Amino acid sequence: MLVYLILAILLFVFYVKWQHTYWKRHGVYQFDTDFLFGDTKNEMLGKSSIFQAVRDKYNQLKAQNLKYGGVYMLLKPVFVPVDLDLIKRIVVKDFSYFQGHIDNVHPKDNLSMNLFGLYGDPWKKLRIKLTPAFTSGKMKLMFDTLVEKTKGLEELVRSHIKNNQPLDIKEVIARFTTDIIVSCAFGLESNSLEVAETEFRKYGRKVFDLKAWRMVLLNSVPRSLLTLCYHLGFTAFPRDVSQFFNKTVQDTIRYREDTKLYRKDFMQLLLEMKNKENGAINKITDEEIISQCFVFFIAGYETSATTTTFVLLELSQNQDIQEKLRAEIREVLEKHEGAITYDAIMEMTYLEMVINETLRKYPPVPMIPRFCTKDYHVPGTDVTIKKGTQVHIPVWGLQTDPEYFPNPEKFNPENFSAENKSKIPEMVFIPFGEGPRMCIGLRFGKLQSKVALVSLLRNFNFTLSEKTHTPIEFEKVSFILSVEGDVWLNATEI
Repeated sequence: MLVYLILAILLFVFYVKWQHTYWKRHGVYQFDTDFLFGDTKNEMLGKSSIFQAVRDKYNQLKAQNLKYGGVYMLLKPVFVPVDLDLIKRIVVKDFSYFQGHIDNVHPKDNLSMNLFGLYGDPWKKLRIKLTPAFTSGKMKLMFDTLVEKTKGLEELVRSHIKNNQPLDIKEVIARFTTDIIVSCAFGLESNSLEVAETEFRKYGRKVFDLKAWRMVLLNSVPRSLLTLCYHLGFTAFPRDVSQFFNKTVQDTIRYREDTKLYRKDFMQLLLEMKNKENGAINKITDEEIISQCFVFFIAGYETSATTTTFVLLELSQNQDIQEKLRAEIREVLEKHEGAITYDAIMEMTYLEMVINETLRKYPPVPMIPRFCTKDYHVPGTDVTIKKGTQVHIPVWGLQTDPEYFPNPEKFNPENFSAENKSKIPEMVFIPFGEGPRMCIGLRFGKLQSKVALVSLLRNFNFTLSEKTHTPIEFEKVSFILSVEGDVWLNATEI
């Protein structure tokens, strides 16, 4: 018996070591690996984020003048492109070979069957259905809802000023964007600005409250084991989160259909698609409505909240930039009789520069995943990326590369002036992705941030509180780039 056990251990060790030579055997540069962990030891132990790891690998590959390299998430090979032309091929020119973001979607886990998770024909059909819901015209329909929520935002800031207290701007903005997304996606009022702990805040946090090992494993599980994982309860999102969002959307659909209630929101657009005649190209089902409302919620409230938080964090430390932006806001609003309108927001060019610089330095999604849907021969090489191989586009590495942005750690909105923006090479600034799978909700995400910033900066000045830990650190386990801990700012009314 002992002999068989020893033999099994030896075979396992041999298999792991052999698997960690995959890239070497396929002619791709790889780094030294840790047994079993591959290149993800620090991520599994919660010492570093996968985003930081991909950024570091990008920098190391770039320093060696390599166009690509290979890493391992546990035993799973991952291809990391560095060359801009190769990145463009993967996400644009040869998109048909890399249609998916991830490959851990299970048909019984309906929340995973969303626009982000799907690929191939199911993704293409759903994208066609949903695209009309995200045009600039549709954004204008929901604009009044965004502006209405700023009243509660301003009141919350004033309450902190009245009590002579700094405010955790990270929490304040998250509550604001939660109210917006819940209103626009579900047609409900979450009242998160009034009550700190609402159900939507509770379950929203649970989505992002992942353990390091779980996040790595979710990206490492072979597709053949997804059904087993589902039955064991190892799904993309916790079961109670799934139950909450399924029930919430189902109840909303029934209520809206029974009462014939009409609202200018995302849910209304989805219900209109549902009620299309059978055979209509953009007709959708209840299950599709549930999964899209869910992804709209998690993508919309957290990414916009973190972007807005990073903007205010930078402005609190760069008063000259804050004053310049405030001057533009007041000048434009004066032309619109003091009202925050869609057209007024679109006129604020410096605001756009500030947002873009924030997205450059702190991309919400610092690494864009792709996976190969059919064997792909890398042009000009003998390398073939096999079907099923994961690819990590190193967005954060590209956007903080000193070759493209001199002094990349400096917050400099002039990087995106009309003159300088045209000098940025294609595929370097891609915070929302690029190509056919570019983020469908980027307009709405930016709009949330802009409305919040206009509302706050025309009324308040922000400085950094001594309670904020500097230099900032980033959360080590999250779907997006976020500050570790609280972000305390002092606000004064002006």
